[in-house]
Amino acid sequence: MSEFDIDENAVRRLAALLKETGIAEVEYRDGDRCLRLVAVPASVTAPTPMAVPTATVPPAGDEDPPPALDGTPVTAPMVGTVYLQPEPGQPPFVRIGDRVQVGDTLLIVEAMKVFNQIPSPADGIVRRILVETGQPVEYGEILMILE
Repeated sequence: MSEFDIDENAVRRLAALLKETGIAEVEYRDGDRCLRLVAVPASVTAPTPMAVPTATVPPAGDEDPPPALDGTPVTAPMVGTVYLQPEPGQPPFVRIGDRVQVGDTLLIVEAMKVFNQIPSPADGIVRRILVETGQPVEYGEILMILE
């Protein structure tokens, strides 16, 4: 590899140009020499997993307490829209009382026009379905309970 002198002022000017304009990459050629700068995006942190409730506290007053969430929760791995069947008019992937195995598709979460099949995290029986088709869901939200 041959060495060549780098004009530090040119590098600084090109770096400033990247920052000022927001462009991702700039390349400068001088004869057979080439200097290319690429902006590195700020690091993106992964969302913090939400705690899964293991028990509920009954509300005060005459209201019925919410049903217990005992069992294996199936949570939303992303923000999106839930679909319980593969296509409109078709039967749902699972119904309450169905026996499922690890990896079986339970539902779909659509995010940014991508339909993501949500697999069963465990063998078991579907005890509760806590969402409806077309419902928006948040990351970590409990969608189903398996027993």
